[in-house]
Amino acid sequence: MTKTLGCVAIVLLGCDVDVKWVPEVSIAASGVQVSATVSGAIADSDWPGWRGQSGDGMVMEQALPTTWSETENVVWKATVPGRGHSSPIVVGDQVFLATADESKQEQMVLAFDRLSGRRLWSTMVSQGDFTSTSQMHKKSTHANGTLVCDGQLVYGAFLANDAVTAFALDLQGTEVWKQQVSTFNSKFGYAPSPLLYRSFVIVAADNRGGGCIAALDSDSGKIAWRKQRPAVATYSSPVVATVAGREQLFISGCDQVVAYDPATGEQLWACDAIAEATCGTVVWNDKHVFASGGYPDTETVCVAADGTGKKIWSGTARVYKPSMSIFEDYLYAITDKGIAHCFAAETGEEKWKKRLGGNFSGSPVICNGLIYLTDDRGKTHVFQASPGGFEGVAENQLGTHAYASPAVSRGQLFLRVGVDTADSREELLYCIGTTAK
Repeated sequence: MTKTLGCVAIVLLGCDVDVKWVPEVSIAASGVQVSATVSGAIADSDWPGWRGQSGDGMVMEQALPTTWSETENVVWKATVPGRGHSSPIVVGDQVFLATADESKQEQMVLAFDRLSGRRLWSTMVSQGDFTSTSQMHKKSTHANGTLVCDGQLVYGAFLANDAVTAFALDLQGTEVWKQQVSTFNSKFGYAPSPLLYRSFVIVAADNRGGGCIAALDSDSGKIAWRKQRPAVATYSSPVVATVAGREQLFISGCDQVVAYDPATGEQLWACDAIAEATCGTVVWNDKHVFASGGYPDTETVCVAADGTGKKIWSGTARVYKPSMSIFEDYLYAITDKGIAHCFAAETGEEKWKKRLGGNFSGSPVICNGLIYLTDDRGKTHVFQASPGGFEGVAENQLGTHAYASPAVSRGQLFLRVGVDTADSREELLYCIGTTAK
């Protein structure tokens, strides 16, 4: 790989630094120019990380089936060992997934052949003390976060042995590096997914023992910058987007929506809003960001991303676990209790709301103006992204429960579900598409 920052960052920070004591450093002071990652192996049709290439669940110029069942439009299904709520990612001809074996206290990365569903390899990344079940939320697992891939390496982060540790594997499943990001005082487990920005892997590790957000060199795992955050248990994943004319790193939680410079970790602005604990990932348009939560407070908010952090509008919808979506000037939000909302993004005016039924944890994808959203019982609701009123298209059942979010690639949808019977439980990965494909 050709990534210009890695060696410089190692020199600046020192090769033997204990990450628990890394100060708040910024490479900008050195005059180093941050270059973009060279990752020609990522195709436009790949789904390389949490919520896809853009980080907002949007799918462009692909056609997905709207109906499926165990006997209709299933290309293949594969058994997934262990348990996890990590969503699948798809790069080239491989599908990657994180999982955990709670009985053995092992955390693993799996690779499947995207054409046949055959498991290609399984790599155990960590083995050790898991957070005790008394400290885990009933909906949590030891493999919540979604992986991310740049076409050359697969990256992830797990909580075990009271610490969050990031890692990189090559596409054959061989470990390339492993780096502790932060010690971790768990309340309900660990949920954030890492993201790629230029030559960085950015990892959030908010926890009640003292949180942080950090950028690691993607070649070596060395810490490039690390910023302290409040000692609060919160669960949202960070995202980078160009808003109000500049690249910004956004994250919600700790009673704030915050923006950082993704190249240096410098805080750009903050808005007091939402709640102490949030789960969803921020979404955006060209000048505003939108976030919702949470616990113990409830708020959906639109914030100016021009550096002021001004609150533009606020509502009371409690969209805690699912992330929201923006499509053609409208904000779509589905609450944990199954109420779908459509808001005018600029004003917060509610255009419609509809009770879908059931409970929701996964986040939606939008493809060709259709919203695909799976509830906790494995039913995927398909409906129009339209401000004129709720227009249902289909409801599709697979399995008995589902907490992961779908991935979309080359006109196929990849969905992780669980199946419970009277005396057993298993997880399955489905590839859904037309039989012609």
